[in-house]
Amino acid sequence: MLESRDRILTTHVGSLPRNPTLTDLLIRREAGDVIPGATMAAEMDRAVHSVVEAQLSAGIDVGNDGEQQRVGFQTYMPTRMSGFGGESKRKVGKDFQDVPELIEQFLRRFPKRAKISNAPQAIAEVRYLSTKDIAEEIARLKRHAGAAKPHFAEMFMTAPSPGIVATTMMNAYYASHEAYLMALARELKAEYRAIHEAGLILQIDAPDLAMERTMTFQDQGDAEFVKTCELHMAAINAALEGIPRDRVRLHCCWGNWEGPHIHDIALAPILPVLYTANVGALTIEMANPRHQHEYETLRAHPLPKDWLLIPGVIDTTTNFVEHPQVVARRIKEAVAAAGARERVIASTDCGFGTFAGREWVVASVAWKKLCSLCEGADIASAELWGRRASEAAHPA
Repeated sequence: MLESRDRILTTHVGSLPRNPTLTDLLIRREAGDVIPGATMAAEMDRAVHSVVEAQLSAGIDVGNDGEQQRVGFQTYMPTRMSGFGGESKRKVGKDFQDVPELIEQFLRRFPKRAKISNAPQAIAEVRYLSTKDIAEEIARLKRHAGAAKPHFAEMFMTAPSPGIVATTMMNAYYASHEAYLMALARELKAEYRAIHEAGLILQIDAPDLAMERTMTFQDQGDAEFVKTCELHMAAINAALEGIPRDRVRLHCCWGNWEGPHIHDIALAPILPVLYTANVGALTIEMANPRHQHEYETLRAHPLPKDWLLIPGVIDTTTNFVEHPQVVARRIKEAVAAAGARERVIASTDCGFGTFAGREWVVASVAWKKLCSLCEGADIASAELWGRRASEAAHPA
């Protein structure tokens, strides 16, 4: 994947705001409504075209389809795999146990939303059915990105980790969590490989490696949770077999919601596990007010050789638009932690549209935040390279 050779490159974590029409169609389809194929295809074309143009207009270098074609970053998977049915009973997170008013606020704020805690569960052997849907997603992205000017310097596509699928679409069939996890790894390999073989950077979305400490595994101590992370990482690496590490980036986060986050696990215990991933880049929350200090951990435990750091320098849960100078300061701190300017690509903490119908940030503000991200990268580049990014040649 590209490095920041001439300037600080910019990207984001994956999901971008969906328009109201597409949101409604995705939620209805998830609920079982039959949506005419032509209707859905036309709206997806409109949405992907729009977010590609918005990313390029903001100045994003490494872009994608904004996950416009999915109802959620991982909850779309039962449409591509057999073995799911019924309804999961996901634990209430510690944030919401501590502050139950947050649940009431959540329900008022997002009255019509995609399934999150009530997704289907595994009730039979899981099998990945076909790469048809992922192939259509890739083709749509390439079609609209290829017609746009300027072009992205590079493109990526996301796919969920086995662990986040296992902790969202919960196990009601396999003899153990490990057995379910490895079955998912075996089947998700098809989607991972399809993304890679299409020439896109594969991003593995693995919030389970941090967030699930306050969710599914909230009764575990930190040491026990680290062992769980090791198991989840083994599943990720098994699913990535055969894909070069420099074509994969790993996203880890503490959960993309506005809440106290006081029960989050620190970065230090899980960082050694993250470093065992067969990937070439780590994308991780660093603008999150609860974890902005975690650069200290990265400095104490440097990135593996040849890894890139893709830090979040934009918060995706607040409608504040970060000042470009604030963004630049965060980027420079990331460069100091990574040890080289070339090893940093500026990003967002998480996605702006993690689930259809649940966007913490207003769409128009999300685009302003991406503009500020790129302006901040310009300022940081001016200081790090001694010139403005606009004066540097953009990668081909």
